[in-house]
Amino acid sequence: MNSLINYVSCGALWLGLVVKAPDLLRHRRDPYLRAICAVLGLAGLCFLLGAPPTVGAVNRLSGVPNLAAPLTYAAITGYCAASQVLVVHWRGGPRVHRTARRWALAYAAVVLGIAVTFALGDAPVERRTDLDTYYATTPFIAHMIVLYLVAHLVAVTVTTVSSLRWARRVRGGLRAGLTLLGVGSLCGAGYSVAKLAAVAASWSGRDWSALGTAFSPAAAGLGALLMVVGVLVPLVTPRVSEWRRARRTYARLEPLERALDDVLTRRALRLPRPRFASPTTRLVWRQTSIHNALSHLDAYFDRDLYDRARTGALAVTDDPERAEAAAWAAVIIAALRHETQPAGAAPPPGGTGPLPGRVPGPAALGRIADALGRTAPPVPAAAVPSGTTTAGTS
Repeated sequence: MNSLINYVSCGALWLGLVVKAPDLLRHRRDPYLRAICAVLGLAGLCFLLGAPPTVGAVNRLSGVPNLAAPLTYAAITGYCAASQVLVVHWRGGPRVHRTARRWALAYAAVVLGIAVTFALGDAPVERRTDLDTYYATTPFIAHMIVLYLVAHLVAVTVTTVSSLRWARRVRGGLRAGLTLLGVGSLCGAGYSVAKLAAVAASWSGRDWSALGTAFSPAAAGLGALLMVVGVLVPLVTPRVSEWRRARRTYARLEPLERALDDVLTRRALRLPRPRFASPTTRLVWRQTSIHNALSHLDAYFDRDLYDRARTGALAVTDDPERAEAAAWAAVIIAALRHETQPAGAAPPPGGTGPLPGRVPGPAALGRIADALGRTAPPVPAAAVPSGTTTAGTS
């Protein structure tokens, strides 16, 4: 079960790294991005190296019993350093680089201490899951264990406090991400506390190894899951919001596309519908189809009808945007009915042709669709007289 937790946690963290990697490639000198990627990469490496099958493979290939332990502890310490550097960049301030460098040097000293204490100690019996408690009273090996656990506990505690404190000052996806990151770091603190408790119990002759072999991996796995979600939420939230807006706009434009459906179908003006596309892509497809139809109907637009409809709607609503939308709806309905007449039919009395400087943009298309939604759908029939306004003016 421990192995499954480790590998799933590693996969989740490295999935977050894969999502973030393109941003890092585009902004390689951004220290904040480098810190995030280092946190995700090193945290995943910790879980990978700590899995019992990986521990056995490292020990067997190296020929050194328990060599996987200092490697895992070094990875955990590197993760701690990256976490502190990330927190420093979050906080900002005039001494960001100096403070980040101090944290990096401090944890580099911890890594050196791990290597030295392991080299001075004696751990001949391979322990894949309970090395912490098995060697808790062994000289130098015990120092190595306590050193990495205290370093880890300090890092996750600072990360927890900083994340939750900052979360109170922001809103939206960033606040949710910081809260999840803080709670995930708190779970990581549970890992260190449980391990330290098991080691301290061994010093007094008690056997609390279950804390280190069962509770600690579960706390670390949960913390990793929350942490990767916390890092990804601020990245995903803007895109989700964009997709939500695109879905709403797509649905809003439906009455306009439905009104233009006949000409789109007869003249083959509609592009192939995209399959398995994002809401943004589907919105662009609908907008493109609408613009294709309006470009085809351009020769049938009645400028006098537009001006009269706009003036009448403006007098009723006192809203220039709604008046413009109502005028466009009237012109489009009239153009659709003229377009279906046999070839050679007389143009509208008021004249046809483009409306200079009045091509509807994306926002205007939505208002036109709203205006059409308040009128009866156009049915191909005899041309509406130029002086008749068929669009609602409310």
